[in-house]
Amino acid sequence: MTGDTGVMGKTYERIEGRLREFIEAQPVFFTATAPLSADGHVNLSPKGRRGTWRVLDEQRVAYLDFGGSHAETIAHLRENGRITLMWCAFDGPPNIVRVHGTGEPVFRDDPRFAELVAGFGDADGSALRAVVVVTAKLISDTCGFAVPFMDYRGERTLHEEYFDRKSDEEFAAYCENKDFVGVSMDGLPAVPLPLPPR
Repeated sequence: MTGDTGVMGKTYERIEGRLREFIEAQPVFFTATAPLSADGHVNLSPKGRRGTWRVLDEQRVAYLDFGGSHAETIAHLRENGRITLMWCAFDGPPNIVRVHGTGEPVFRDDPRFAELVAGFGDADGSALRAVVVVTAKLISDTCGFAVPFMDYRGERTLHEEYFDRKSDEEFAAYCENKDFVGVSMDGLPAVPLPLPPR
């Protein structure tokens, strides 16, 4: 712990102990990024497929980036690297944890890709575009008193089932034909296309 951010929040130097236990127990987290341009689009995305994110060490986390949506997060990371991850408790004691840091998309043709993906075990799946590695610059928690109670009922499987029906070649073609995958809404480079094979 490095100090207070206010009456109800603290900052930390490492992702360990109860912080790590808390974020590992949450079924969903959120990513926030933005381009440098003042009139660019800020992006906020939910991430929730079970097993698709993990703590790499006390300063780094990683998550699997799947196709099926735009690639705004990747475009922003390629431009400026800034990212915030957030987990909040929808049950149990109220809590919100944020990791403010820098992120790097590790693409399929990167020598680090295979080893990073292997660490996710069975969570690896069809439509994987990249692994995003985030290095924490600031870790903080706050009370979460205003976050409502909600019950977790289970995983949605539609995304996985849809892309499991596509071959890797079909997925690569899908990426090339979808808007805002190769470039962002603001025209920034996003996922390098054509997508290299797995």
